[in-house]
Amino acid sequence: MPSFDIVSEPNTQEVKNAIEQTNKEVSTRFDFKGTDARVDQKDLELTAYADSEPRLDQVLEVMRIKLAKRGVDIRYLEMDDPEKIGGDRVKRVITVKTGLPTEKSKAIAKLIKEAKIKVTTSIQGDALRVQGAKKDTLQEAIQLVRSKVEDIPLQFTNFRD
Repeated sequence: MPSFDIVSEPNTQEVKNAIEQTNKEVSTRFDFKGTDARVDQKDLELTAYADSEPRLDQVLEVMRIKLAKRGVDIRYLEMDDPEKIGGDRVKRVITVKTGLPTEKSKAIAKLIKEAKIKVTTSIQGDALRVQGAKKDTLQEAIQLVRSKVEDIPLQFTNFRD
């Protein structure tokens, strides 16, 4: 039976490359000379450091630009509030979200069901599996989900005949 999975997974290698490019640009820019502005990465947790909040915002803007150029959707980022770490120095923790949350999976499954497309959905961990008798109905489901779900980046993987 034809099927595909709906997932929400960032390209972790591209995230790593974008962070490296961000640090490289921040270290060479004139307006950051003599500061300790940088972004550290530990798996899917990023921490941005700067000497002041305006500089922190600049570092984050450089990071957003580098991520966008590498094709990483900004909606994957979940930013905490900036926190002071002594003197004027501030840091901000950014989490790169992976996986499709269960409540979002349920909402997508409900959306497909309400559209009366002849497919079945099942939640499998961080993915939503969609199965149907024909490829055309699966493609119809993909088009529906692409047009209606805009608050979370989605990929359609494991398309099988």
